[in-house]
Amino acid sequence: MKKYFPSIRDYSFIILSSLIQAVSLRLFFVPANLASGGVSGISQLINHFTDWPIGLMVFIGNVPLFLLGWRFLGGTKFAARTAIAIASYALFTDLLVKIPAFMEYSQILIDDLQGDIFLSSLYGAIVSGVGYGMVYRARGTSGGSDILARILNHWKGVSMTQSYLIVDTAVILSAGFVFGWKEALYAMIALYVSGLVAETVLEGGGTSRTAMIITSKAEEVSTRVMDELERGITYLEGRGGYTGNSRPVLYCVVNRAEIASLKAIVHETDPEAFMVIGVAHEALGEGFKPLKGR
Repeated sequence: MKKYFPSIRDYSFIILSSLIQAVSLRLFFVPANLASGGVSGISQLINHFTDWPIGLMVFIGNVPLFLLGWRFLGGTKFAARTAIAIASYALFTDLLVKIPAFMEYSQILIDDLQGDIFLSSLYGAIVSGVGYGMVYRARGTSGGSDILARILNHWKGVSMTQSYLIVDTAVILSAGFVFGWKEALYAMIALYVSGLVAETVLEGGGTSRTAMIITSKAEEVSTRVMDELERGITYLEGRGGYTGNSRPVLYCVVNRAEIASLKAIVHETDPEAFMVIGVAHEALGEGFKPLKGR
């Protein structure tokens, strides 16, 4: 059982994330006429003109993309996770509107928001972003534009950011002709915010700081950092490009609250030191979050 636990956990995350994305679509995007981008956005447009079920259109629209993804993005491992994500999202999208309690709550929420498109886009972006982040943490894809973006990245070398921008912007601009340009603008804002939320869920919100310190008093600086901040120091071998002299480069990682203390230590020990501070999205290992498989 222990052997299969990671896979069971990942598939559970994928199904839960599909439910969250479907709730976001039904509670916020559809009532406010906000196109969600990708195949879901196209399905909303089709539903607007034909009244065909959105979930069914999502499933049908993902079939050719799924086959392409199977061909280019990793065979059965890709297929299993993506198939579950697509099928569960499509099922939840159409199933939710058949649940009286959900529809009753949806109407209460609509009345509470009072047609405020800004709040609808913001809430929709946050909820859907959580769903996207969860499916990425489970090493899956959400189907639709996610598959197409990965194919463009793998096949043509187009960056993931550009791929998403091309695909989703095309859908949202098309929705502008149907739902209106105010709705299209808020849909683009929602798309951007959901990406930020998904990234936070995927990578964590605890952004760390990295520091590279070039100093003639390396021993004194490293001793103070280890004693006062209780952070490790790594010595890197460096050589001055102008002088040709060798000197150590100190490298350490601290959290945001410790950066001021680190700068004070370096300044007090060696006012002539050179220091570069960078941003690390995530720090894993001793003193930070445990290093895990995901």
